[in-house]
Amino acid sequence: MLDIDFVVRSKRRNISDRVENAWRHEQKSPARSWPVIRDLPSRVRGEFARRRPDTQATERGIHPGVPQAVSKRKRGPRMSKFTVPGLSDDQGARVADILQKRLSAYNDLHLTLKHIHWNVVGPNFIGVHEMIDPQVELVRGYADAVAERIAALGKSPDGTPAAITRDRTWDDYSVHRDTAQAHLGALDLVYSGVVEDNRKAIAETGDLDPITEDLLIGQTGELEKFQWFVRAHLENSGGSLSTNGAHSEKQAASQTR
Repeated sequence: MLDIDFVVRSKRRNISDRVENAWRHEQKSPARSWPVIRDLPSRVRGEFARRRPDTQATERGIHPGVPQAVSKRKRGPRMSKFTVPGLSDDQGARVADILQKRLSAYNDLHLTLKHIHWNVVGPNFIGVHEMIDPQVELVRGYADAVAERIAALGKSPDGTPAAITRDRTWDDYSVHRDTAQAHLGALDLVYSGVVEDNRKAIAETGDLDPITEDLLIGQTGELEKFQWFVRAHLENSGGSLSTNGAHSEKQAASQTR
């Protein structure tokens, strides 16, 4: 008769031996252990995962020391093995990082402008509604130009919603359905923040990459021009802005109603 207990013990011994073999490979060379681990039957691989120290990481498919090509770990934007002529790899990476912040700012800005376009109401509705759309297209174009510059520098531009959340140093636009004046007051503060950050980026890239500096200078000049259009609605005959002293969008909106 077939000895069931003997068969079970043999299978367990086989699993244990294979786990120990995988463990030896792991200890000797983590990077080279992956093919051994990968080829184990699922039951044996599961037993190996339970016994190794980094159990949670292994169960998620993350194997320390395993080359990225075979790991299931999510990868962030990666640099190419080149950048534009005249810049070192480190300089190209630094400029690309600066531009990534501008890309996220532009993506957030054109969405904010569309939000205002949809939510403005009141006597001056049509003027502001129609004034916003050309600026939306302009800012989208800026995002595209910055993203392409990042790619030319050898890095992957990140245009995802997660990138906006990760990169921004500002809060979500806080005004919803409201009058044209209220939205323009809030938008004045938004543009002040974007322009100030652009000017910092211009100063940073000046010594690193004049081409990127020139790109940002041209974009910032047009953004400042649109802010002038916005402020023309908020300025009194004495030259003062109704948003003067406001520290938040809601406060600026309240002061201009």
